[in-house]
Amino acid sequence: MRPLLIVMSAPSGAGKTTLCDRLLRDYPEISYSVSCTTRPLRGEEEDGVDYFFLSPAEFARRLAAGLFLEHATVHGNRYGTLRGPVDDALAEGQSVLMDIDVEGAAQVRAFVGRLPEGNRMRAGFVDIFIRPPSAAALRARLEGRGEDSEEAMDVRMNNAAGEIARADEFSRQIVNDHLETAYRELVEVIEAAGKDGGHR
Repeated sequence: MRPLLIVMSAPSGAGKTTLCDRLLRDYPEISYSVSCTTRPLRGEEEDGVDYFFLSPAEFARRLAAGLFLEHATVHGNRYGTLRGPVDDALAEGQSVLMDIDVEGAAQVRAFVGRLPEGNRMRAGFVDIFIRPPSAAALRARLEGRGEDSEEAMDVRMNNAAGEIARADEFSRQIVNDHLETAYRELVEVIEAAGKDGGHR
């Protein structure tokens, strides 16, 4: 399989994390992209494993130098994906999986689109949106977690509606109604892209 840059997005509760974890377990040639953040380390987290932990000044320096594929500020902390480690992995024949939101995916898509035709990252780019079967099914899944208040649930559902409205920006969409079926579809998309070098 030729190395791919796999970008996956989904609303919270659509099952993306489960699909990503399984893909990484079944395909050792796919590595997970580790993001940078300015937030402090929590609990058992390790620098370089969970995140690359950067000071705000260092994050700003790298951003100004154009070293990020995508970046965002969430709850006052900055997050981003460095281009260097992704480039290095692809050069070594390793595929890279990025699990990011639709805005981050749009930034990566724009970045990749500006690269020259023969570039590894452009040749292997594939973006996938994981959809819930319906808004009602998504709400039921989120309620099943028992983690959110009614207000928090409404915020998540509003966010999900905004993300689903941008699903057509992605070259592939998979409806996660049954996990096994969705995973089979995901594998088919990845293996087809690995043969023909993505969709660009």
